[in-house]
Amino acid sequence: MSEKLKAGIIGATGMVGQQFVKLLADHPYFDVSVLAASQRSAGRKYAETVEGRWKMRTPIPENIKNMTVYDAAQTAKIADLCDLVFCAVEMPKDETKILEETYAKTETPVVSNNSACRNLLDVPMLIPEINAEHTAVIDTQKKRLGTKRGFITVKSNCGILSYVPMLTPLLKFNISKVIATTYQAISGAGKTFEEMPEIIDNIIPYIGGDEEGKNEREPLKIWGTVSGGEIVNAASPIITTQCVRVPVTDGHLAAVFVKFTNDPPPKEEILELWRGFKGKPQELKLPGAPRQFIHYFEEPDRPQTGLDRDLENGMAVSAGRLREDTIFDYKFIGLSHNTLRGAAGGGVLSAELLYKLGYIAKK
Repeated sequence: MSEKLKAGIIGATGMVGQQFVKLLADHPYFDVSVLAASQRSAGRKYAETVEGRWKMRTPIPENIKNMTVYDAAQTAKIADLCDLVFCAVEMPKDETKILEETYAKTETPVVSNNSACRNLLDVPMLIPEINAEHTAVIDTQKKRLGTKRGFITVKSNCGILSYVPMLTPLLKFNISKVIATTYQAISGAGKTFEEMPEIIDNIIPYIGGDEEGKNEREPLKIWGTVSGGEIVNAASPIITTQCVRVPVTDGHLAAVFVKFTNDPPPKEEILELWRGFKGKPQELKLPGAPRQFIHYFEEPDRPQTGLDRDLENGMAVSAGRLREDTIFDYKFIGLSHNTLRGAAGGGVLSAELLYKLGYIAKK
């Protein structure tokens, strides 16, 4: 009998759900035991539900394609078959919050790709290399939910992975202001070029869903501290963003400007901090962790979305063009893979961390 934990994927038919399927099909810690989606997909084979809309570059895994899809609303039935669930549903926020808390109250840990619970003070929003210590608030959350092992963790907005990792080791120099313009792939909207022909030969200077607000607020929670069983957001820096949809399949690129309160660090010190930046995933040698979190390119035309988004299986982030600025202190370019590091891959890495820290175990 397998010693792996039994994992469910809620929202398995969407783009992020498909990425979860691909990543978990042969995972060393987790076995996919349940696929769930909306009621219209329930009772059908997975391959049938995604026929004509499978968006991954590799085929549906053989051990997954003939699994029968459950109705995601059957929370008790699904919970009986799972040790944890990954959630990537496409529902209104209030309904998503109710669904995720319902799963947690069945004593099933929820690793969520959704934004519904991101603002709750006792819900960790994890970038595992940066804020693994935020898992400490899970005990507070369990008390609120009335659970012994059920809880929710969330991942951040996918856009902030293109600049927050590079800013994190520089916080000790007292960053005061950040400007970030993100150039975001169409997969961030769950689309392909066939489904979004209006983006071809075009740039759309607006992304809905409060995208810019999320990119400005969420880093402050990531950089916050745990106090009294809650996450207290960092007070600074001030961040302003613009988010633009561009005609690329995957990969969010950011143009970033940084101002420090006092004298800025030398460029070589910044580069040294980036190259050496590690966290719990590297310390624990988690299977989904990149060997080197931040890769810096010396070439003036790198990182490029098409060339560099898949670094270390799409789980590393990259930077380039670090240079002094005439108005701010420095500017640089950042890049991350939005559906891997910024979505499903980040969720799987969070689950690996939670497993190793003892928050997730067999029921």
